[in-house]
Amino acid sequence: MAVYTKFRLIAYSQEIVDGQPIFVSSNCLPIKALKYEPAGHSFHSAALKLLGVQEDKNDADDKKVADDKEQTYLPSDSYSSKSKKKSGTGDKQQDHYALLGLGHLRYLATEDQIRKSYRETALRFHPDKQAALLLAEETEAAKQAKKDEIESHFKAIQEAYEVLIDPVKRRIYDSTDEFDDEIPTDCAPQDFFKVFGPAFMRNGRWSVNQPIPSLGDDNTSLKDVDNFYNFWYSFKSWREFPHADEFDLEQAESRDHKRWMERQNAKLTEKARKEDYARIQEERQRKVEEERQAAEAALQQKKVKEKEKKLLRKERARLRTLSGPILSQHLLDISDDDVERLCMSLDIEKLRSLCENMEGRQVLLEQAKVLRDALSSKKEEKPWNKEEIELLRKGMQKFPKGTSRRWEVISEYIGTGRSVEEIMKATKTVLLQKPDSSKAFDTFLEKRKPGAQSIDKSTDNQNSTSANGVPSSSEQDVWSAVQERALVQALKAFPKETSQRWERVSAAVPGKTVNQCKKKFAMMKESFRNKKTAV
Repeated sequence: MAVYTKFRLIAYSQEIVDGQPIFVSSNCLPIKALKYEPAGHSFHSAALKLLGVQEDKNDADDKKVADDKEQTYLPSDSYSSKSKKKSGTGDKQQDHYALLGLGHLRYLATEDQIRKSYRETALRFHPDKQAALLLAEETEAAKQAKKDEIESHFKAIQEAYEVLIDPVKRRIYDSTDEFDDEIPTDCAPQDFFKVFGPAFMRNGRWSVNQPIPSLGDDNTSLKDVDNFYNFWYSFKSWREFPHADEFDLEQAESRDHKRWMERQNAKLTEKARKEDYARIQEERQRKVEEERQAAEAALQQKKVKEKEKKLLRKERARLRTLSGPILSQHLLDISDDDVERLCMSLDIEKLRSLCENMEGRQVLLEQAKVLRDALSSKKEEKPWNKEEIELLRKGMQKFPKGTSRRWEVISEYIGTGRSVEEIMKATKTVLLQKPDSSKAFDTFLEKRKPGAQSIDKSTDNQNSTSANGVPSSSEQDVWSAVQERALVQALKAFPKETSQRWERVSAAVPGKTVNQCKKKFAMMKESFRNKKTAV
């Protein structure tokens, strides 16, 4: 029952005491006080308080329970004292994958593999199967310690299985596994795919969407590049960031309590999630920047090459113009082919120097002598390097038969000053050779043979050649066991679909030409058919 009490302010007349007024009370409105009369346990507690006696602890708990029942909604602060926090910082976490024998797979292990490995491990380390270890101990204390160790290990195996078989717990555990979060630094353009490719694949393990697209290489199509960027722009991670002060959801007292815990845990991990997302986007942005710089460098290099080609064409036209009168008068037997060979073989600096030297001579015969000296200096043919051979092979594929001025175009494509004659000769010699293949195979076979056979082989090779170094026609048809094995190995290495198959096969067989390899192959094929028919 509520009792209302009214207070009235009483004003006294002002009395002067020592010349100063006296204030009995400050000005205020009447105060309304709401008072509840205690009943039941509350009345008993109030009576004890009036007597100066402390209330019982059980009564305080009963009062707390009554207050909790009356309150239908608990504020966020009221939960902080009722929930236990995880103590993940002080305890060392066990390696669940290693306990189940899946340390080599870790997050890649499937659910079936986890179940199978758990069954095998549980049967192996079950306490009932470890009795022999207990019998090996002499004292009772040692046996009890060993028994506790066996049981502890088996409980650890069960705990590992419970964590790894639960998708939520396993996701949290995998998130705490050791991982390299380092973002690659700037690298050389030629090493871009080697450096950033593994980094993107490493971070792709956190992606919700699988499989992740590959970084690719310089030959990746535009469609695959767009798919790669779309994937990382909309990257969604399943990675969790457990905090040391997180609340354990299993300790929640009610559904509302659990939701409050989830909200508090989300606040703790939100910062880490944002940092991880920023790290992924920084890596993606760095790739974009690297590609932009590489594209700019390639464009700049292309402009430089175009400029050099333009200047080279200008100097070639200049040399042809200066050589025109010499060719018309047939001085010093210089032909059009000689001038073209100089145009295609000399680089821009030598062409400019030659043209300036010819322009410095007023007499036409002197100019012809300068041109002849340049021709004589180019008589010695320089060997082809690997880059030139590769460019020649690509040029042959890029400009097939039927292309207008094919050899001149290929010469310009190579860009090292090779003449048309040199290119045509190289297509019949250098291009058909397989670098060091026959020598490497010969060395491999010689290593497997005893020393005496190697000596016999060198002796036979010396005897099989004539005075001019060319084997006789009768000896050319003789095939040794080494050559036959080399032929069989080469036929397996170069199938029917291989371009220029027989040229490569003959290059892999020491001392045999293309026709000899074809003839031997036909004989081997016929012999095989005859044996099959006889059977």
